[in-house]
Amino acid sequence: MKLKYNAPVTLTFALICTAVVAADQYLVPGLIDGLFTAEGSTTFRYDNIPAYTRVFSYTFGHIGWDHLLSNLTLILLLGPILEERFGSRSLVFMMFITSVINGLINAFFFPTELVGSSGLVFMMIVLSSFTNIRKGEIPLTFLVIISLYMAREIFAAFKYDDISQISHIIGGTCGSFFGLFRQVLKDHQSKAAAKAPQPGGGTASTQQTIVM
Repeated sequence: MKLKYNAPVTLTFALICTAVVAADQYLVPGLIDGLFTAEGSTTFRYDNIPAYTRVFSYTFGHIGWDHLLSNLTLILLLGPILEERFGSRSLVFMMFITSVINGLINAFFFPTELVGSSGLVFMMIVLSSFTNIRKGEIPLTFLVIISLYMAREIFAAFKYDDISQISHIIGGTCGSFFGLFRQVLKDHQSKAAAKAPQPGGGTASTQQTIVM
């Protein structure tokens, strides 16, 4: 038996987040405020290049160990499943797009700063409901997750606290889009493959019928 780095994207992300919090807590106080916090609409400057970097880097920052652990618990649970199902490169792409969309929307429309990976958590929660989807189906788990998690965040958005429910909603919306888009693309590819001419003549669907 040996240890395996089974989910490189998920584990690397978790290690970076942990290192950032540790550095901020014990080595470089203010590191997260300076490099890993996305600015809000009142402070974001269009000519400030580092501000665009923080539009993504904020996902690595957390305000403390409790904040970090609450997010990493779900990321380490769901990340390996999604990485196995969709591939490491696809997961990196989806995490990056979700982070940037969240960061830009916050910078343009909301005055509060943004820090943490909870938007990614909600993207993963919703996307995980698509892991066993089949052609022509809408998974009931997707509808249940939308009802439970997203509805709760919508109602909570009207309360005043230090939690960005909007980023949760955006993350969940991104997860819905990724899941539905990949399924539509998969169905389209399946139809195209079925209609494609085969070496022996006819189409894939015709040959399958003859074999059966």
